Amino acid sequence: MKLSQVKHALQGIRTIGFKLPDGTLVPAHFHVTEIGKVNKHFIDCGGNIRKEEVINFQLWNANDYNHRLHPEKLLKIVNLSEQKLGLADLDIEVEYQGQTIQKFGLDFDGTEFMLTPLHTDCLAKENCGLPAKKPEAIAAKKESVACCGSDSGCC
Repeated sequence: MKLSQVKHALQGIRTIGFKLPDGTLVPAHFHVTEIGKVNKHFIDCGGNIRKEEVINFQLWNANDYNHRLHPEKLLKIVNLSEQKLGLADLDIEVEYQGQTIQKFGLDFDGTEFMLTPLHTDCLAKENCGLPAKKPEAIAAKKESVACCGSDSGCC
């Protein structure tokens, strides 16, 4: 979900809800403690230099029951972040405290924001001798193939 889509969704709702992948809701008294631009500059296992940029929202479950965040307030925070940080219309990544800091993608179902699972992937499949897309039988079994196996030649 892009920043512009979040802003549009906030204009059409009366309350903000975030739903975790298991269907539970983030407690209604959460706070958005950070909005930031995250730049990642890295090398993949095939030796390719890559850059990624996302906007990060950090949700925090506070014991502050008297200051529930309303859509118009979050929209003001987003607009201020856009102005002060020079945010482009990038994908949103959400951090939330589980057993450790968990990262999620973001979607919207018309009523609630959905925190969606993120997955790791080999970005240099062509160098590792892997198909660009997993065959359906493998994906259905959720088997993973080690990109950088000792005989793959990519690392």
